[in-house]
Amino acid sequence: MAFQLPFKFSGNAADATVDGRNRPSKMMDYDQPLVWVTLLLMLFGMVMVYSASIALPDSPKFRYLQDRNEYFLYRQAVYILVSMVAAAVVFRVPIAIWQRYAPMIFIGTLVLLVLVLIPGLGVSVNGARRWLSLKVFMVQPSEIMKIAVVLYAADFTVRKQEYMHKLTKGFVPMVVAIGLVGGLLLMEPDLGAFGVIVCIAMGILFLGGINIIWFGGIGALLVVIFSAIIALSPFRRARMFAYLNPWEEGNALDKAYQLTHSLIAFGRGEFFGVGLGGSVEKLFYLPEAHTDFIMAVIGEELGLVGVLIVVAMFYWLVKRAFDIGRQAIALEQVFAGLAAKGIGIWIGVQTFINMGVNLGLLPTKGLTLPLMSFGGSGVLFNCVGLAILLRIDYENRVRMRGGRT
Repeated sequence: MAFQLPFKFSGNAADATVDGRNRPSKMMDYDQPLVWVTLLLMLFGMVMVYSASIALPDSPKFRYLQDRNEYFLYRQAVYILVSMVAAAVVFRVPIAIWQRYAPMIFIGTLVLLVLVLIPGLGVSVNGARRWLSLKVFMVQPSEIMKIAVVLYAADFTVRKQEYMHKLTKGFVPMVVAIGLVGGLLLMEPDLGAFGVIVCIAMGILFLGGINIIWFGGIGALLVVIFSAIIALSPFRRARMFAYLNPWEEGNALDKAYQLTHSLIAFGRGEFFGVGLGGSVEKLFYLPEAHTDFIMAVIGEELGLVGVLIVVAMFYWLVKRAFDIGRQAIALEQVFAGLAAKGIGIWIGVQTFINMGVNLGLLPTKGLTLPLMSFGGSGVLFNCVGLAILLRIDYENRVRMRGGRT
């Protein structure tokens, strides 16, 4: 049975209107594979979150969850349900609206990043102040900023297209904007989110035709900045040295503890894994197994086969985003095309960093696996971003069939 979204679709492109002035809008065909892959990743992630977290109530840290082994499963299920409802609402918003309000969304999210740093408003977890409490739900503004940067960078590139080869008008304004975001994120601190946001902005500027000399210059400057941040932070510097030699006894028991146990998990999994639910590392050896290191649990329980399946689904998702963006640009919808590719860059970069950290290819950094790791903000705004991508594809289809959006 085909999956049904909570709105109707029609094959008559001429009748497809967004404003509904003549009659109620009827949606056309949508990208079913994109919806299915997204759903499969979330549901697969929910299963793995349950497996990775089932023993957590037995630890002193989560003693308040005693005899509630399904706590994280139920929470993740609620997050997914809320995210799907939000995605259905976002899908109804025309891309022209997102373009019109992109600067305001960016500024509003900057305000949220400032509010996070105010004592009494921002919530501190594990030494980092990254959340705002909404009583029943904690929101992470850095996740909203990833979407805001996609929209803002795409809109900026379209508005400033004639100045993209000039330093003062086409380059400096975006550098200032991203620098402001970076300063706020580093005060939380959240270097991982800053890295993803920089990649999104740089990727969209590059695709939008920025002067290659300025692009190379900012790339070199960013390397210097990130190197300085690591060098000037004793904690980050120690973590980097531990990453370079994780099996040294002092490192394995301290800064490289997560990395070594993640690698042990992958080693135990071999080709076909030890079986779903059979992970040993999740039994209080591997910290944050249900969030940042869920990929290690997948590797241990489902082996190389399970890991490759997840990699293949994310690869398809990112490729599809770029295909949709390419089609939008071919239809002269440059903002939509750049936004679609920006969403692909966001998902691709964050997935690469998370998997790289789990596999020991990159230094340990707290970034979740999109759509799969436990957490409300991450899943919610991943779904919002993909709903915008689905909307771009929908509008592409309307235009190709001669309809109006």
